[in-house]
Amino acid sequence: MAYGTKRVKNSDLELTDRLVSIQRVTKVTKGGRTFSFSAIVVVGDEKGIVGHGLGKASEVTTAIAKGIEDAKKNLIRVPVHKGTIPHEQYGKFGGAYVFIKPATEGTGIKAGGAMRAVLESVGVKNVLAKSKGSSNPHNLVKATIAALLELRDASTVADHRGVTLEKVFNG
Repeated sequence: MAYGTKRVKNSDLELTDRLVSIQRVTKVTKGGRTFSFSAIVVVGDEKGIVGHGLGKASEVTTAIAKGIEDAKKNLIRVPVHKGTIPHEQYGKFGGAYVFIKPATEGTGIKAGGAMRAVLESVGVKNVLAKSKGSSNPHNLVKATIAALLELRDASTVADHRGVTLEKVFNG
């Protein structure tokens, strides 16, 4: 866990879910092949809370439902300031590297696939993002979450340094 992040209790949150990826997976047994489905889901309230989950089942709808339940157990709070993030940040998970950078009003979310789902669920409206390395949706989602976990707002920085907010901005 990073400095300013805390796990969130989801007792009365209005969470929306986004399906990032669904894969048909195969298990080979002596009786032949057994097919099942794996679903990656991102949930968020679009006000700074996001979580990701993985569900596996023999039917698509069951896999998605399991993914949503798993995502609700992994919620984190992210600082969102004026529709964007407080500062640029790198994230890495496995072979996936991501870079997210704050953008001015009207830019929109300039990110692809898995990163876009995570950033929309957080509630970021203007951001520039780049992914390098692996394009595996599992690792991209986790790398994006890792980058968001490292974000700190000005009040967190002031508390960590033991100074006032004005001192953080004025040096």
